[in-house]
Amino acid sequence: MTSTRLLQRQILPLDRDFDVLALYVDPEDAKLDADKYEVGGSRAAKDLNNAAIRQSTSTGDSIHPDQILSRTSLRVTSGDKLSFGTYFNAFPASYWRRWTVVTDVTLTVKVRGLGATVIVYKSMAKGHSQRVGSADTTTDGSSTFTFDLSLKPFVDGGWYWYDVIAGDENVVVESAEWTAEVPDDRAQHGTVDIAITTMNRPDFCAKLLGQIGADAELRPFLDTVFVMEQGTDKVVDSPDFAKAQGALGDTLRMIEQGNLGGSGGYARGQLESVRKGTATYAMMMDDDVVCEPEGIIRAVTFADLARRPTIVGGHMFNIYARSRLHSFGEIVQPWRFWWQSPFDTYSDWDLAGRNLRSSRWLHKRIDVDFNGWFMCLIPRQVLEEIGLSLPLFIKWDDSEYGLRAKAAGYPTVTFPGAAVWHVPWTDKNDGLDWQAYFHQRNRFVAALLHSPYPKGGRMIRESRNHQISHLVSMQYSTVEIRHQALLDVLAGPDHLHEMLPTRLGEINATRKQFSDAQLQVDPDAFPPVRREKPPRKGKDGTEIPGRLATLVNAGLQPLRQLKPARALSREFPEVEIRAMDASWYRLGTYDSAIVSMADGTSAALYQRDPQKFREMMVKTIEIHERLKREWPRLAAEYRAKLGEVTSPEAWDETFRPWTGDQRADD
Repeated sequence: MTSTRLLQRQILPLDRDFDVLALYVDPEDAKLDADKYEVGGSRAAKDLNNAAIRQSTSTGDSIHPDQILSRTSLRVTSGDKLSFGTYFNAFPASYWRRWTVVTDVTLTVKVRGLGATVIVYKSMAKGHSQRVGSADTTTDGSSTFTFDLSLKPFVDGGWYWYDVIAGDENVVVESAEWTAEVPDDRAQHGTVDIAITTMNRPDFCAKLLGQIGADAELRPFLDTVFVMEQGTDKVVDSPDFAKAQGALGDTLRMIEQGNLGGSGGYARGQLESVRKGTATYAMMMDDDVVCEPEGIIRAVTFADLARRPTIVGGHMFNIYARSRLHSFGEIVQPWRFWWQSPFDTYSDWDLAGRNLRSSRWLHKRIDVDFNGWFMCLIPRQVLEEIGLSLPLFIKWDDSEYGLRAKAAGYPTVTFPGAAVWHVPWTDKNDGLDWQAYFHQRNRFVAALLHSPYPKGGRMIRESRNHQISHLVSMQYSTVEIRHQALLDVLAGPDHLHEMLPTRLGEINATRKQFSDAQLQVDPDAFPPVRREKPPRKGKDGTEIPGRLATLVNAGLQPLRQLKPARALSREFPEVEIRAMDASWYRLGTYDSAIVSMADGTSAALYQRDPQKFREMMVKTIEIHERLKREWPRLAAEYRAKLGEVTSPEAWDETFRPWTGDQRADD
């Protein structure tokens, strides 16, 4: 026996935000880019094609926000054609085909007005579109059209969507729904616990709670909204909190604990969800995102109908440029053991400049290793079977969990149509500040657990090279905390929980000893720039060197660091360098520099110290050689202890200072 279930409905922006309109409805034509197999293997041809792919195809056509009549209805003005082949309204057929029990879908479109035409299209994995059906309205009233559509042709990729053309009169697209016949035991939707970790972002978090609580369609899907409050600037003190609390009612539960980072906050939410045992899923969500509530519904629906328990993640759009998609998915490249976008994809993609129908690569199904915990739905069954988050504070907790789940037979799907807006990683510089410690330590912990290569592939060599580049760049604080990160890795997994509440303070105390970590907001806090001699031939060093020059620099710069620093550089910085230009091959040519931070709020004084360089270089070589020797033993130890470290019982002990003697479910 089967039942009809709603998979996806037509939606429009909640606030008529013009910046995101292109993600919902599109007035532009499709102008597909060239097929890479037609371009061929010529380096020049490929470079030219890659540049062309990034070019905007927008003509400037737009719709007026007043055409949005409600959350689900839109007016199409006379003579216009609008496409719903967009991020939030196209149907990602290949994902449903690959991962769920759904085999056929029905599209139902309701249109009011005479002379309108509804055209349904499908695309192939190569981006080519085909017309699969159409219908015309013959009355001034409301007309309903249904299209029965198979998912069979979508093994490698492809979407369904519909366009609406108005004739001599304005017409209204009242609604559109994608439904399917599903087994009766899949007819009822699951419920979700949302786990939000927050620290000193009260207004951001309160507004997010308001977005979640205000959506009537989402409310039946919510079990509990957990907010793990880890800061001193409380969410409950935000002027927006009372309204959010009123909307969520008993669904909202505020939990206060010390600053255990994202992993400590999410682990608490996971533990509470597992112990409570009433929700089908737990969704990890950042506190500083703007949410599309419909995405949560779609993630739950997709997970409900998945063939096996599946982690369902959302995409991240840029909160500052809201039509720009940060990444279409994430993998861990196994040889380097570093996260990246999958091959044949493009990051920072502007869907207002080149729409989905014009972007060939977006029509391939993209498979991933993990999804960031800015928005990620995890079945409770998975949490119960493979454990909770690793106690890593921040960084690599989400990617390690995806790899752990994958090894246990539970895939992750980054699902189109589920998304949030968030500050993109490209606007941060977390490889230099206190976060560098966690990047380094946690990446090696994850590799020891999951790398398929002996001694982690190229990880140790790459880490050593990065240390040398930081040394050449006079970033001594970064080098020191990265050294400490590797020493903590070598100490084994038994210390991960005990370090969680204290390591950040210890790392910050270490960094304060170095001038490159002493940030100044006031530009006049630094001495004026002076040099003993002008730059060679007046060059400012901002040009990017070629491959040969880079290799020569890499060989010579460490030798230069052994020379005594110029006397005047001890008193005056030799140059001011913007964050975007602070590359190792430029910094390495100076004996002192004022370097701005990536967020644009402050700067620090870098000073070359030959003695410190020698000491840190020796330490770098020693630690990496030791890591190479001990890798097999460490990998075996970390893998043997994984279940224990991620168990509810281990986390119970970590949370005890804030829960007392009571268990998390008491």
